[in-house]
Amino acid sequence: MSGDKSRLLERMARLNRIGIALSAERDTRRLLQTILEGAMDLVGADAGTIYTLEGDRLNFEVMGNRSLGIDVWSEAARPTTFEPIALHDAEGRPVESLVVTSAVHRRRTINIPDVYHAPEGYDFSGTHRFDEQSGYQTRSLLAIPMLNHENDIIGVLQLINATNEQGQVVAFAPELQQLAESLASQAAVALTNRRLIDELNALFDSFVRLIATAIDEKSPYTGGHCRRVPELTMMLAEAAARSDHPALKDFHMDEADRHELSVAAWLHDCGKITTPEWVMDKATKLQTIHDRIHEVELRYELLQRDAEIERLRARLVEAGVDPGPEGALPEQAAVLKEELEFLRKANIGGEFMDEGDQQRVQEIARRTIRVNGEERPLLDEDEVKNLCIPKGTLTPEEREVINNHIVATIKMLESLPFPKHLARVPEYAGGHHERMDGRGYPRGLTREQMSIPARVMAIADIFEALTARDRPYKPGKKLSECLQIMGRMKLDQHIDPDLFDVFVREKVYLEYARQFLEPEQIDEVDEAAIPGYTP
Repeated sequence: MSGDKSRLLERMARLNRIGIALSAERDTRRLLQTILEGAMDLVGADAGTIYTLEGDRLNFEVMGNRSLGIDVWSEAARPTTFEPIALHDAEGRPVESLVVTSAVHRRRTINIPDVYHAPEGYDFSGTHRFDEQSGYQTRSLLAIPMLNHENDIIGVLQLINATNEQGQVVAFAPELQQLAESLASQAAVALTNRRLIDELNALFDSFVRLIATAIDEKSPYTGGHCRRVPELTMMLAEAAARSDHPALKDFHMDEADRHELSVAAWLHDCGKITTPEWVMDKATKLQTIHDRIHEVELRYELLQRDAEIERLRARLVEAGVDPGPEGALPEQAAVLKEELEFLRKANIGGEFMDEGDQQRVQEIARRTIRVNGEERPLLDEDEVKNLCIPKGTLTPEEREVINNHIVATIKMLESLPFPKHLARVPEYAGGHHERMDGRGYPRGLTREQMSIPARVMAIADIFEALTARDRPYKPGKKLSECLQIMGRMKLDQHIDPDLFDVFVREKVYLEYARQFLEPEQIDEVDEAAIPGYTP
């Protein structure tokens, strides 16, 4: 009796240890394997399987069979050829001829001492075929429905061939059945919790991508940016983790680190949700809610009409007809046409507008037009200021509005109660406009004050912007030109020098290009000619 008590106490202690292991396991697949191995050990079963309930069917998840050498942790334990088992037939009637489906329908454990002398109503033909094909001999069987804390069945734990201390196959004794049921109950709760966590994580990740998609959809000119930056960020981060560069030797990433960086990359521009569309989409210098170049064109049309009127007045004078009060001297149509074409080109914006062109805008602005009998300047001060923007299409004030998106990003992310494993998301996402020399924004951080993932994202954000084909003010650049620009940025202490070298050496730029760039952008790159690059 004392030996029985000792065995029972040992099994109870083992049950507790299994319960602790179940609560600590984070991976669903490993959790199922832990459940099955623990159950087989606990009751001395030679084999077992776990099914999970999905809709109206039971899915075969994991199996183990010690006599056949199938370890629950091996690939062989993951059946891929077994079809799901339906709980109802084609007419909608419950299938109770199978032990596992019967356990679900009856919501109780089915204990079969000998499947070759089983009660009528059960179909063990599949078991018999398995025995014939494998040489195995199935005898005792225990099928336990797994009920979670809400009393919902989420699967079935099936154990096969209980063995005694002499190794003989015996029936599952009542006390062993109770232990197995207790474990199945704990396992169901652990599995439900794991599923809930996985579902919440999936919902969170989907919501993060939803925000990024909304920002991309907000502007037709940056569509895809929030989706491409995470891809490039992870490419470079993985390359950095593999690198043997001395400055990166301590940088490693596990799955949690990867997820944290991925979330940060997806949210790096979430502050753009506060940026006015007309600033984000400012494709030309005169654009606000609409492109004001059309207003300028209308004014030139008035000037040309005035010139035509003066020409006709002159012809009347030549014909000896009094044209009435004299007007201003006629303007030459060709001059007006050329000026308008110049302003159209100036309005487009680009990489650089020289001082001569800016001065010509000022000179054109001195021209006047007559509206309602009043002389008005052809271009107002704001139009002159915008047309003289030396680079791109944004004024300093508009650039400040754009730059403020990163401040908004930081504020938004720092206001969220991120769990411990995502605590660095605000820091990673908020640093992609900083510079290594401390002259970036918004915080003016130096290289030493930034984490490696934040520096990785800064490079990803710049390279994506340089190669993007959907910007309103420039076409996507070719690879060689982008790397030349970034090489100069390295020398200018704008981007991390070691990470840029990894970016080039590991050909991260080429991996990204093959996935996201047009063929005409992927030209030959002479890495030796890249400024500042150290092979």
